[in-house]
Amino acid sequence: MEEKKLSWFDHIALNAYWLGINIASGVITPLLLPYLVLLFMPEEQKNTYLANVRVIGLTVAMLVQPLGGMLSDRSTSRFGRRRPFIFGGALANVVFLALIGATPLFIGSELDEFFQSSLGISTAYAVLLLGIVLLQISSNMAQGALQGLIPDLVPENQRGRSSGVKAVLELLPVFLVIFIGPLIDRGQVGLVMGIVAAGFLITMAITVLFARETPIGEKPTNGVGDRFLRLLALTGIFVGATRLAVWLVNISGNRLTQMGISREGQILLIGLAGLVAMAGSILIGVYFGASVGIGREARQQTSFIWWVINRLLFLAAVGSIQGFAQFYLRDVLQLPNPATSTTLLLAAVAVFLIPSAIYGGTLADRFGPKKLVLYAGLIAALGTLVLLFAPNFPIVILSGCIIGLGTGTFFASNWALGTELAPPQEAGRYLGISNLAGAGAGIVGAGIGGPIADFFNKIEPGLGYLVIFTIYGALFLFSALTLVKIQLPKKGNG
Repeated sequence: MEEKKLSWFDHIALNAYWLGINIASGVITPLLLPYLVLLFMPEEQKNTYLANVRVIGLTVAMLVQPLGGMLSDRSTSRFGRRRPFIFGGALANVVFLALIGATPLFIGSELDEFFQSSLGISTAYAVLLLGIVLLQISSNMAQGALQGLIPDLVPENQRGRSSGVKAVLELLPVFLVIFIGPLIDRGQVGLVMGIVAAGFLITMAITVLFARETPIGEKPTNGVGDRFLRLLALTGIFVGATRLAVWLVNISGNRLTQMGISREGQILLIGLAGLVAMAGSILIGVYFGASVGIGREARQQTSFIWWVINRLLFLAAVGSIQGFAQFYLRDVLQLPNPATSTTLLLAAVAVFLIPSAIYGGTLADRFGPKKLVLYAGLIAALGTLVLLFAPNFPIVILSGCIIGLGTGTFFASNWALGTELAPPQEAGRYLGISNLAGAGAGIVGAGIGGPIADFFNKIEPGLGYLVIFTIYGALFLFSALTLVKIQLPKKGNG
């Protein structure tokens, strides 16, 4: 049977909702959350509290996104398997964005005394946590379904191109939000939330109206109950490993301080402990967690599991550098209007990110995605090395451009690699499990990195960011090493 060649409009339409999702993540994670946390949390603990918001939200995402993929795999709706979830998720997102936008209104409210005495946090922080959790539920239910569209609708020999379009739409918000930074610096949170909500609704409409899904005639016979229990166990394994790592790092830091170990000795020992903790959490959480999530087939899907490990190592590094960028620019370079400076940095990065994503998808189709993923890890590690020695903002931008070159290549080629490794008949479930890499990256990188940054910032202001950025550079290199464990399936002739 001859495979239909999709037009560029087809590729854009079925990937459009990725733009809305990434407008939200590009605003909320690097710009809005640091601003809100600083409004009601102690200065010396801001990295830890920022990490806690991300960890709690991403834990929910880790559970919900694969569930969305599984449920959409089984959907017999006449509107298709994926689109009803995308439609409903986008509408719910708008409601929960309004709750997050209202967070500053609770600062100094009458409920503060209750929350401070019972939970030890402000009312505003509690409302922020609630809004983030609800948004993660609605958004990731839709995203789990969205991940199945490329395997469902795109022929194998065109998936590199479609993955490249997906990568561009994931990265384009860096340009779109360049004017968001000044709005946040001026405290116009409600307006920012309105812009994010509009992004969800417009891009959802494009995908829902123009992605040409064919409904499945019969619901798959395999149930979701046992798989959902596996997802619960998977989430518990991963989050438990990460929290244990944080506890061990904290214990190590306190003991070294009590022993009078020198500043340099603490940097070396705790830095290595942090690196081992992050890499160990990833290996334990993903390898055993994915085995639980996949079930008996895991022994036949070791390459897919190592692909998830590869993806998590890279994303843990790049996502965490992005997440702590605003505090780094504020505390180390002492730039005025740090949210505005962060958007300028991200826009400069995108100048290299987007072309490399487009060309990376094309090269992945021609030469195979595995080689491109290797180069991506090495290039990003080089960019991190430049960042560590950056004396001013222009050099920081240069380092970001190098990281952007590697990240754009990674986004296109790594996803193309994943679509080759996921079983076609259960692509939604398998690629939903890859949310271990998306949600798990934030849990590992921020959850462990935040407390380490606060620990070293107490010793010397700004030192903590240099320590954790060194750890993230090592994670880029580790991601390249995992490729030796990934074997591509043999392609059939039919």
